[in-house]
Amino acid sequence: MADGSHPLVTSRRDVLAGGGLLLSFTVAPKAGAAEAGGSAAKLNAYVRVAPDGVVTIVAKNPEVGQGIKTMLPMLIAEELDVDWSAVRTEQAMNDPTVYGRQFAGGSMATPLHWDELRRVGAAARVMLLAAAAQGWGVPASECTTASGVVHHKASNRKATYGALAGKAAGVPVPDLKTVPLKDPKDYKIIGQAKVQVDTAAIVTGKPLFGIDVTVPGMLFATYEKGPVFGAKVAGADLAAAKGVKGVRDAFVVEGGTELDGLLPGVAVVADSWWAAKKGRDQLNTRWSDHPTGKQSSAGFAARALELSKAAPQKTERNDGDVDAALKGASKVVEAAYAYPFISHANLEPQNCTAHFKDGKIEIWAPTQNPEPGRQLVAKTLGVAPSDITIHMIRGGGGFGRRLMNDYMVEAVWISKQVGAPVKLLWTREDDMRHDFYRPAGWHFLKGGVNAAGDIVGWHDHFVTFGENGVAGRSAGMSPTEFPARFLPDYRYDVSMMASGVPTGPLRAPGSNAIAFVVQSFIDELAHAAGADPVAFRLKLLGDQPMVGTPPSGYAAGRMAAVVKLAAEKSGWGRKLPKGSGLGIAFHYSHLGYFAEVVEVAVAPDGAVKLVKVWVAADVGRHVINPFGALNQVEGSVLDGLSAALHQKITIENGAAVESNFTDYALMRINEAPPIETHFIKSDNSPTGLGEPALPPILPALCNAIFAATGKRIRQLPVDTEMLRTA
Repeated sequence: MADGSHPLVTSRRDVLAGGGLLLSFTVAPKAGAAEAGGSAAKLNAYVRVAPDGVVTIVAKNPEVGQGIKTMLPMLIAEELDVDWSAVRTEQAMNDPTVYGRQFAGGSMATPLHWDELRRVGAAARVMLLAAAAQGWGVPASECTTASGVVHHKASNRKATYGALAGKAAGVPVPDLKTVPLKDPKDYKIIGQAKVQVDTAAIVTGKPLFGIDVTVPGMLFATYEKGPVFGAKVAGADLAAAKGVKGVRDAFVVEGGTELDGLLPGVAVVADSWWAAKKGRDQLNTRWSDHPTGKQSSAGFAARALELSKAAPQKTERNDGDVDAALKGASKVVEAAYAYPFISHANLEPQNCTAHFKDGKIEIWAPTQNPEPGRQLVAKTLGVAPSDITIHMIRGGGGFGRRLMNDYMVEAVWISKQVGAPVKLLWTREDDMRHDFYRPAGWHFLKGGVNAAGDIVGWHDHFVTFGENGVAGRSAGMSPTEFPARFLPDYRYDVSMMASGVPTGPLRAPGSNAIAFVVQSFIDELAHAAGADPVAFRLKLLGDQPMVGTPPSGYAAGRMAAVVKLAAEKSGWGRKLPKGSGLGIAFHYSHLGYFAEVVEVAVAPDGAVKLVKVWVAADVGRHVINPFGALNQVEGSVLDGLSAALHQKITIENGAAVESNFTDYALMRINEAPPIETHFIKSDNSPTGLGEPALPPILPALCNAIFAATGKRIRQLPVDTEMLRTA
């Protein structure tokens, strides 16, 4: 809502004490029954039914563009047996006592809620059936439902959900473990393409995002932090800032040392954001020296090279005898791969509206992870978590950045200082220079192939960030990462170096870089073996359906199926013009199996044209919302291509150099290729789609460039000058 109050979102008190019945299930503890009241009866914490049959379904998790505010209610509506046209959705408040953990990350919304939320809808349907049966004096087993109506065929009676909802509040809550669920053949909503419920508001420019929130008496704030992460304020011209028309206050915040908490800075508060920005421009802030002030991307790369030549600090996996296997190989390939820090580059910069009053705090935030934000604010401000109310506002992109809540605690601190509600809005430069970046990394690889074209040894010395043997945030790699377990002779070593650069999860954390390295090197080994890249990969996957033991097993059969499908749909092996090429890659992440093929045409000046992308995916037996699924796959592919072709954050003198889209480019519309997506419906539970389509696109692109030019891309982003032939 424009005033930030979001009246459609029920408060915790309303859910627990208002009219109707609160349903208990694994992530929403039971709160007991109450009489139905008001114009709409609450059947549980998620469902309200109005007399006219309109059903309001609460979406429990934050919405940052992934379509969760549509998809999760679809699960409930399907088992409730109501027409989607009769459904309205609304965003839940952050309330773990009612909704359990509420977060957007890890592509976990589908696997965590597929069963539970269908049972919520089914339980509400059982209660409506029972209410009708009691009123008619017939067994509930004789009643059926369809399109929001209960029918008793024998007596030709029927009643709408709207007429029954009040009575249903008095029906005992059924056991969610035993409520009957629909046969998938009877699905009317799941599997049907639905437009995101907020699309109309977005395209017509209605206030919807965190940046749009307003509350009565609200002031506007900016917050300047040191270019070196965590640097303290040495001085600032506060009087000059306060002299700007409209500025109410300017003050130094001492802050702490935790990079994901309240860091030192200078706040400027004004009647408008522009006045606050103009005041900030007058600060002339001076910053104290910081221990990490001499770190740089060039220094990290030089140190990585040094570490690669020394004994590794740690061996994470050592199967067989890699050294002996490589000695017996027909050909040995050595390669060094590197990738840079990159920014999340949310189109909506970080922002938060907060009001500290009488020891209680109300927050409106586009956060992906509200509960840790509550705990951070409580700890920093010294208040009880129960005295903090959080409205989860739609975010203009998240990609993992809004899992951190530094902007939230900044807004609350400023509000407390000025004694008024405050909207803190970061500049684009703040957003890009104070991100939690995808960590840079370096892989020093050696692999061998024999005369039969098999990989006979694989050694990866991974140099990353960390201290005391513990990798930094999102900077590690699992010892089971493919091709571990698929090769008898495999060694994975790791060395770490300290860094003052904040890092964190970015869409498909870890996988977004690891896939580039692994699948590119597999392509190198295929070339060394003189083998077709698709056939080489299928041979490596083998004929075992599963390698390892679930839940950590790798379903090799599922991956082989998507590789074959991607190759088939792309016309793999067809003759292409000179300067053109096809590249393939696959990757398993976030429970999804994906293979992707890219076709490129590389011009004599090195320019890379993306001709087309083919995606083959296995995310289980159901694609809940095909429209949303395509959005996520295509968005992931374009996101990955944009990173591969353009994106890099450079650290100099301990600070990020790039600051805006002028020097940190995103893919433009005219660069975007057509994307053709195919889903394999396997006999597995459905899984998420926000992330797993991204990792394979980077190596597929680089492998296509190699096929077109014979030049191997081992460092990102792609250097088109290296591809120049004229």
